[in-house]
Amino acid sequence: MDRQHFLEGIAARDLTIGVIGLGYVGLPLVIGFAEAGYRTVGFDVDGERVAAVNAGRSHIEDVATDRVAAMVAAGSFEASNEGAALAQADAVFIAVPTPFDSAKTPDLAYVQAAARTLREAIHPGMLVILQSTTYPGTTREIVQPTLEESGLRAGDDFWLAFSPERVDPGNPHWGLRNTPKLVGGIDGASTELAQALLESAMETPGLVTTLSSPEAAELAKLLENTYRAVNIALVNELAVLCHEMGIDLWEVIDGAGTKPFGFQAFYPGIGAGGHCIPVDPYYLSWAARRVDFTTHFIELAAETNLGMADYVVRRVTKLLNDQGKAIHGSRILCYGAAFKPNVADMRNSRAVRVMELLGEAGADLAYHDPRVPALRVGARELKSVELTDAELATADLVVLLVSHRELDVEHVLATAPLVFDAVNAAGRSTEGNLERL
Repeated sequence: MDRQHFLEGIAARDLTIGVIGLGYVGLPLVIGFAEAGYRTVGFDVDGERVAAVNAGRSHIEDVATDRVAAMVAAGSFEASNEGAALAQADAVFIAVPTPFDSAKTPDLAYVQAAARTLREAIHPGMLVILQSTTYPGTTREIVQPTLEESGLRAGDDFWLAFSPERVDPGNPHWGLRNTPKLVGGIDGASTELAQALLESAMETPGLVTTLSSPEAAELAKLLENTYRAVNIALVNELAVLCHEMGIDLWEVIDGAGTKPFGFQAFYPGIGAGGHCIPVDPYYLSWAARRVDFTTHFIELAAETNLGMADYVVRRVTKLLNDQGKAIHGSRILCYGAAFKPNVADMRNSRAVRVMELLGEAGADLAYHDPRVPALRVGARELKSVELTDAELATADLVVLLVSHRELDVEHVLATAPLVFDAVNAAGRSTEGNLERL
């Protein structure tokens, strides 16, 4: 297929769109394109996941099961764990995880595996778009050479671009149809076709901004999340300072937020979790070291955010000590285990890290999360307890780690003898049994 026929295929929705990876990014992406009128095929190595979505069931909170079922019933979407299924696609998105290893070095094993899978199915006239967050250079240095092992050449036989995912789990307002996107291709045609394809699934034209290269788009994604990581670290450090100074940081942030220009509010907490903010700064720092540059500022921010879990445990220890109790043996009930409010996603959850530290300190630990029925804390398997009056009243301390919408803060404060609020769930409450971060 040549460029003109590809554009005509977009206009007529007469293309098949493939997505490698049916997780938090890939499933919303492939269902979104199916709903936009395309034939779609999803690939995932997890056979149980493939079977579930082919049966019309969603494993992602942001994608309702009835949406998946509707597209499967209409014949617009099918999933496979056989890479050969991707050969039918005219465009393929790679949407796989990009974690880091124990040394905070980028782990691109999933990207490499995806590229190898696609190498066996690629054909002339295919558009390939990498969506996984990664360091500048990945598209050209890893994906392109792997695909070219097929004998085809990027820019001549197939098109290649990078367009970073912008997924916010649990956010009902922003999704594939209305979130502005970036894209940078290895050449002008790759950029043009990727932009046209992305915009075709959106409700408003003009939401896709083109950049000059994949490297620029890759770095833009890292900047988005590193910006947040740095500013979260700033307010986390201020939280520690304000506690020592006896100043209410939340009041300070609200006050500063009245300025109509030059200020954006960020809020302290137990440290950022999830799939982006705790990971992306390390990708940027690693990339900087490849050119003999040290990102002191960024690495300090990451260190500050990681340290908040330890700080919370120190505050909890002191709070119990002030009550004449040791943390060892105290019954501590934690509310929340997910990485953010109103989701079940536990990737890099700092709430779990706080629980691990409390357990290591000898606490008699329990937790409640309406979305997370069970989890592992160190060597222990815990199940979410019912948030009964008896559980609250018999706990030596309740620690609020995630502010889910189901949390009845007033009831917790009225029933529990002592509460530590690490996420401002209680707002401006002045209850005597409440201690705030």
